[in-house]
Parts: sequence; structure tokens; C-alpha cells
Amino acid sequence: MPEFRVIDTGIRDGRRHIAFDQALIDARAAGGIPDTIRFLRFPPTALVGRHQALSREVRVAHCEANGIRLVRRITGGGAIYLDEGQLGWSLVFHRATLAIGSLAELAREICEAAAAGLSRLGVDARYRPRNDIEVDGRKIAGTGGFFDGDTLIYQGTVLIDLDPARMLAALRVPQAKLAKRGLDSAAQRVVTLKELLGEAPSVARVQEALLAGFSERLGIVPRWETVQPAEEALADRLHDEEIGTEAFVREIDAPREGDDVRSGTHAGPGGTITAYLRLEGARDERIREALVTGDFFVTPPRTILDLEAALRGVAVADAAAAVHAFFGRARTGLLTVSPADFAAAIEAALGHENHPGRPAHVG
Repeated sequence: MPEFRVIDTGIRDGRRHIAFDQALIDARAAGGIPDTIRFLRFPPTALVGRHQALSREVRVAHCEANGIRLVRRITGGGAIYLDEGQLGWSLVFHRATLAIGSLAELAREICEAAAAGLSRLGVDARYRPRNDIEVDGRKIAGTGGFFDGDTLIYQGTVLIDLDPARMLAALRVPQAKLAKRGLDSAAQRVVTLKELLGEAPSVARVQEALLAGFSERLGIVPRWETVQPAEEALADRLHDEEIGTEAFVREIDAPREGDDVRSGTHAGPGGTITAYLRLEGARDERIREALVTGDFFVTPPRTILDLEAALRGVAVADAAAAVHAFFGRARTGLLTVSPADFAAAIEAALGHENHPGRPAHVG
């Protein structure tokens, strides 16, 4: 049975936590650390997915006025609000350790293991594709991850306790997303261990339950260890050079929509994708710039930057074909979204759904 060391990095600034994620990936890829399970907690934080447009997902002014830290993950998925009432966990390990090839299969195996662990607390936790763990249809944990070469990071957050009002004040939750589940508010979508059990279990008890689930279902042996100084030093450097900077957090945002910007959104079972396009040419017949955002998971994350670059200069009439051609030659992993979903978002931005061959103006 493969061994996983277990560490707890406690409560620290959210950007430093994300920098530590990247440090774990880099250190594991270099062989400097073994396969690792990490526990972590956040002060009040609005955490957006790697590919999300910041101001579309978060009430930025409210967060800045109320001491809620704005942070961008290195993994995909949707925006979440975190504070000391939630427990984060992550697994960083070599692809060969669990001998599971695809990201979708790994997501299922790890989520089912986490659900089995949470069930030890006396709740009926179950995996719900694509990446949630639920109790009676309400979300108690969200997860996500990606491959970086042969190294995988897969992480999740367990709702031990939560003030729904603070969450709703920090995040912009699309009504369409709630309507799809027949809900009136985001508070109805989530449930906490405190609500289910009558009192909040200790962090140590939840950690113990998760480790038992991982051990039983994944066939691993967890062993508690301490954080290495070299990991902290690497995390500090990554924080200061990129992940902790305002430029990284605000790197992706929705452009101001005007006569020269087209936008379109495609919502599917695997996530929501929004495309923003600027066109060029006498008849706006070519794509000058493309920005693709959303709560999807793609491996590796830079795939989206490469897709945006591949669309520059492409004829409007060939846009969908160019998307399919890009994914046909790129080495990527997609978790429940497909090339057709990205093509649909591009086509929506071009207005091809209603006016074939004629771009639509948004403003």
C-alpha cells in the first residue's frame, strides 16, 4: 500500500495557501517530497477558479470593504467563499501511485473516498458528478484538480460551519444556476456538518474521518509529518513572484462590453463557458482577440491561453472548426466539458446561433 505523508498548514492568508499548492506540485514533480495529503483553513476569503472572470463571480467592492481576501486558485471550477468554518484538503501525488489514468476517473475515486470518510461522522455523504459531495442533494463539499505532467493535485473543501449571509454577500451566484436545481437561494444548495449533526465536529475529527476514507477506498497509508522548510521557502517565492500579486488575482476579468466586444455564454452539464471576442477586418470577418472564461476544469490550465492564441486571426466562418482542430492536436484533459462546449461559446459570441455568418454586437 503506498504511503502518503500528511501535513497541516493551518490558517494562513489565502494567497499563501494557493502558493503552497504550487510549491507542493513543483516539489513533488522534482522528487523532493513524497505523495502528500494536506489540510488547510482560510480566513475570510473569496476564492475564484483559475479561469473565472473575477468581477463576474465576486462582489469585489464588498469584499475589499469587509476584509474578505480576493484569491485566485491554480485549479479550475467555480467561486467559493471560505473562512475558518471550512476545512480544506488536497492530495498531491504521482500519476502512477494510484494507477488511474483519466482526470474524470480520479475525481470519482477521490470524491467517493472523501464521501466514505465523511459518512463516518454520521451523515449520508455521496459523490455527485462532476465534482461535488452531497448529503440528501445538498452540497457539503466541492472538489477539483488537474494534472501537471505526471503530478496530480486534487483538492476539496468540507463545510463544517458556514454563515450563508456572508457567503451570499461576497459572491455573485447566477440565478440560472439555482433555477436549474429548483432552488430559491444559494443557501438552500449547501449544508454544513453543524446543521446535520446538531453541533460542529472538531477539525481533528473531520481530518481523522477523511484520512480513514482515503485509506480504505484508495488503498493508501497516511502518516503525519511536518512541513519542510524548503517547501515554505518555495511557497514564499511563488507567492511573491506571481500567485500573491494583484496582477495574478485580477489577471482574468470580463472586458467592458461595447461596440467592439462580442460575448456569448454556453452552459452545459459540465460547466459554464463564456467567450469574449474582438473582431477585425472591413466586415469584422476575423478574430483579433479572444478571452475564454468559466468554471470548467482543464488539464493543463495553460490550455486556455493556448486556445485563445490559436483563435487569433481565424476567420469568423472557421471559428468552430478552429476550436475542434485545436483540441484535436493539443494534449489536454477535460473534466465533463468537451471541445463542442467551447465551440458553442465562441459561436454564441459571434451570434451564429441566431444570425449565421453575421457577428452580434453586445453593448
